[in-house]
Order: sequence, then C-alpha cells, then structure tokens
Amino acid sequence: MKIAYLHYHLKTGGVTTVLKQQLATVARQTEQLVITGDPGETHLDADTVRIPELAYSSDYRGIVKPRDAARAILEAISSKFGGPCDVLHVHNPTLAKNRYFLTILKQLQQEGLNLLLQIHDFAEDGRPLAYFAESYPADCHYGVINQRDYQILRQAGLKHEGLHLMENTVTVPPITRRGEVDCRGILYPIRAIRRKNIGEAILLSCFMKADQPVEITLPPNSATDIISYRGWKDFVRDHGLNVKFDRGLNQDFGSLVAAADFLISTSITEGFGFSFLEPWLFGKVLWGRKLVDICLDFENNGIRLDHLYAGLHVPLDWIDPAQFRDKWHRCVLENCKLFHYSISPERLWEAFDSLTSDGKIDFGLLDESSQKRVVLRVISSGRDSAALIRINPFLAAPGIGGGQTELIGHNRQAILDCYSQKSYRDNLLNIYCKVGTTPVKQEIDKTILVASFLNPDKFSLLKWGAYEDEK
Repeated sequence: MKIAYLHYHLKTGGVTTVLKQQLATVARQTEQLVITGDPGETHLDADTVRIPELAYSSDYRGIVKPRDAARAILEAISSKFGGPCDVLHVHNPTLAKNRYFLTILKQLQQEGLNLLLQIHDFAEDGRPLAYFAESYPADCHYGVINQRDYQILRQAGLKHEGLHLMENTVTVPPITRRGEVDCRGILYPIRAIRRKNIGEAILLSCFMKADQPVEITLPPNSATDIISYRGWKDFVRDHGLNVKFDRGLNQDFGSLVAAADFLISTSITEGFGFSFLEPWLFGKVLWGRKLVDICLDFENNGIRLDHLYAGLHVPLDWIDPAQFRDKWHRCVLENCKLFHYSISPERLWEAFDSLTSDGKIDFGLLDESSQKRVVLRVISSGRDSAALIRINPFLAAPGIGGGQTELIGHNRQAILDCYSQKSYRDNLLNIYCKVGTTPVKQEIDKTILVASFLNPDKFSLLKWGAYEDEK
C-alpha cells in the first residue's frame, strides 16, 4: 500500500511521536511519504516533503492559496508514488492551527484522495481559539485514540464503517540511569501546563512525608501556562512547601525515575493517556487522580487502576462561593459564545448545584486562585487538614502501601500484551485497507460534538477559563 502522512509540523511532541511510531510499525508493508509544513529537527526514516503553506498560521507569514497548496500535495504524492496514494493519513486536522487547512483537505477530496483524518485533540475539548467555525470534511474516514472519543463521534453522526479506533502502541521507554540524584521524592513527570493541575500536586505534597518532596520535571512553553507556573513557584517559595520544580532541567530523567518512591498524576484532561501506562513500564507505581473516561479503556484491558482517586473534594465555603459561582457562570457563557453554542440558565444553575452538592466541590474544577485558598487553609490549620482527610481518606496515606511489586508486574504485563507493536500494526493495516476500499457517506454534527465536551456537569475553570493573575 502507498500511504502519505500529513501534519502541520514535525516538531518534538506527542503527535510527531505517534507519526514516527506509525511509520516504523508498517514500514515493511507500505510505501511511505510524509508531507509537512515544518520539518523541524525531526529525522524520519521516510521521504519527507515540505510545503510551507501547511504550517501553523502563526509560523507562516506568506500568502496561502488553498488550491495551490492542494496541488503541491498532489504533485508530491504523484512524484513519490508515480500516481495517487491509497490513503492520505492526516493528523489533527480539526484544530484550526492553519486557518486554510480544511479548505485544502476538501480540495484534495475533490481530486479523489482517500482521507483518513486522525483526531488526537478536539478543539471542542477546551480549545476555543483552535476551533473551526466551518464544517469538518464529510464522506471520509475518521480515526480516534480512545473509546470516549469514538462514542462521542458516533453520537455526532459518524458510522461504524467510517470511524476507527486507533489506540497508540506502548513500548518500554528507553530510560537509562545516569548518576545519582540529590534526594528521593514523588515524581510528577510532565511539562507543567495548566491542565496538568499543578495546584493539586502541591496540595498532595502537604500530606506526603517530610522526606518525600513532590518533584515536577519540566516547565511549560506557552505564555499563559508560564504565567500560571511562575505563580505556583512563587506560592511554593513564599510558603515553604515541599515541592521542587524544573527537576528535569538539571537532573537526568532516568535517574529521577529510578530514585522516585512513586509517580503521580493530577491531570484533569488527557488524550490517549500515556501517563497512566508508562510508570508501570518504568517499574514504578502510579498514584493520583483517575480520569474515568480515559482509564476505562485501560481497565477493560486488565490494567488495575482502582487505587487511583476520581475526585478530591473540598468544602465550598473555603473558596468564597459567591465569587467562584459568578466566575464559573461567566466562563461557561463565554465559551458557549466562542463555540456558537447555547445553554439555558436553568441548565447552568442545575449543573452548578450538582457540582457543589453537600457543600463540596472537586479541587480539579477550581481555578488557581481558589486552589491557593484551599492549600493555605490546609497548611495553616491542623483542623482543616484533618477535615480534608475525613472527606478524602486516601490523603491519610498517599500511595498504595503494600503489594507494589505484584501490582507493577501485573500492570506492566497487561500493557505489553494489549498495546504491543504487533497489535498496533495489524490494526493500522486493517484500517488503511478499509479507508482505501470502502467509500462512506457521513458527516459530523458539530453542535452535538460541542455539547459532548462543553458539559456544565464537568466544567472546570482550570481547563476552560483564562488565567487570571492575582497580582
């Protein structure tokens, strides 16, 4: 089969990593071409063609003519394969990182290309600035990386024969220990963007042992995330909390993992969810927040995650309820406007009442300023700290205690069995065969898609709200 891959860029990141895995997995069974707007510094074992007009609009300053860009893609494909390809596999096309991208894809459809559009991240999932107001390509195949997204797109109108589950492969990470670290700790191995919920990791640190600092590996890159991150660093410094930042900048990552007592995750949103799998392959326990709709796939495959907590609840009267309610209400309406979507006032109040039932609210729904109020209560009052443990008993003894070796061994084997490269290759080749031979008539109802993500029953200011600097 002749497969062409298309992505905005090949810069280091999750999608580029997946693309490299796909190329390697089916290299023997396919002829391959990669088309990109920006090759970055990535080396691929496949022919690569750069078409600058496909890069992020923020990175390309020239004039983009969609018909010319589509023609350049067709010429690259014809030059490589001596004719059309069997499948054009496009990564993350529904994010409006290039404002002409959908128009280009629709031009390619008119030329008869078989499109497979793989969605890793939805603009509708809290990314309004990356949202296309226009319709998504119809009558082509789509792929998603988890069952949650599969069910959402089925509800939004896609058919079984035109929608494919494309779970990632998971391999043992190449971790090499180089030298000693200066202390043992509890490792949060992430780049600290807002959605990773750094405030909750800091709150957990208040319940760890004195010789177990929480260690966060890398700072974020984006301007908004950096401002929030600096705010947390200042907060930790000002209050003498047992948290260390930027550990991956000055310590070897493999050595940090090896020295850690266990790894944590407090993220409030993930795509595929590598963070729930990789710790076990490192030979370490993972503890922290469980994303139920993401982890269900893993648990159905025999991976045991029942020791994780699904929510960390705090008393509502700790955070200035009236101010939070008004900010939450305003944020929902602002996002509805950005997505051209409406929710009735009655529905909003009903959702807020549900989120704050019994006078409590999940810490992961709060913005940074409210989260800081909670942490201040915990570190200032033994009574409040004890109250939080009564509400969330898992805080009394973070981690899993005994049975670590057995749990690590079980989960490691389940991951290697279920997410092997062979299973991945077989699934990918089967999907390519279907895309190349099975025409589909389908389209995505964007109103249903928005409603699936912009759900007031789960609405988090940390995820959906703009960062507000308390200073």
